[in-house]
Amino acid sequence: MSGKRRWERWEDPFDRWFREFFEEINRRFSIPTPYELFEQIEREFEDLEKRGIRGPFIYGFSISIGPDGKPTIKEFGNVKKFYGKPTIEEEREPLADVYEDEKTVTVIVEMPGVNKEDIKIRIDDDRLIVSAQTGDRKYYKEITLPAKVKKESAKASYKNGVLELKLEKEKGRREEGYEIKVE
Repeated sequence: MSGKRRWERWEDPFDRWFREFFEEINRRFSIPTPYELFEQIEREFEDLEKRGIRGPFIYGFSISIGPDGKPTIKEFGNVKKFYGKPTIEEEREPLADVYEDEKTVTVIVEMPGVNKEDIKIRIDDDRLIVSAQTGDRKYYKEITLPAKVKKESAKASYKNGVLELKLEKEKGRREEGYEIKVE
């Protein structure tokens, strides 16, 4: 029995809700269903193996519901879409979450298998750039910060493959851009 038929035969109410949830995401955002996406990735892996290219191949996604009630999908790994076709990159994009409260911005980045000495963190304007390389594990992630932060206040810790950064917010509102007057 194919994976698609198994997907359609689910009878459990939670499973039905889960399937309908993915169908709604597909309808709203025009993304392939998980079945179609994994089928595309599997074909790409088979093609890579025929050409002698071996893994590791990492692909995953995280789905959460934002405060506005809309689903947010975050992809991670070294399998990317390029013009609709999966491609394999040397660096893995780690899963990252950003949390904000009144005084701080907290960034959590999952980077298993590296040493803390190999992690490099940089802040450029409103971007946080995190990278690491140990042996065959290479990570790279650029994160747009939700507020201006005091760069000198940054504190980072790394434990059990999880990097946690705490950044103090600058007082005042974040500048939303530069207004250009029309002549």
